[in-house]
Amino acid sequence: MTERTLIVVKPDGVRRGLVGRVISRFEDKGFRVVDLRLLSLGRAQAESFYSPHTQKPFFPELVRFITSGPVIVAILDGDSAVEVARKMIGLTKGTDALPGTVRGDFTLGITENIIHASDSAESFARESGILFQ
Repeated sequence: MTERTLIVVKPDGVRRGLVGRVISRFEDKGFRVVDLRLLSLGRAQAESFYSPHTQKPFFPELVRFITSGPVIVAILDGDSAVEVARKMIGLTKGTDALPGTVRGDFTLGITENIIHASDSAESFARESGILFQ
């Protein structure tokens, strides 16, 4: 079933010049890029984006990091987009992510882990509404 999902190449991915390599993985898989933007998130927008984590101890670090530089945000369209994109990005902690995943191939970190992808259709709707105002 075709659906849409959101990915965010985080500031570390942009700084390291990995945007093209990351986006091309999704295009190679068969996703269609519906919208693509370069953004610099302000504090309020970042706090809204990460609002499900407000009560977690790492929330301030998430906000600090995502606002530390520009990000690339993309809406992708494809079969089972949410599920497939999540598999492609790998586990949150780069040292635990399998080789062949974005995080497994490009990062060792947990906060600085190159990429975010929506984890459900509901998250996609909420997150894309914040980033594609």
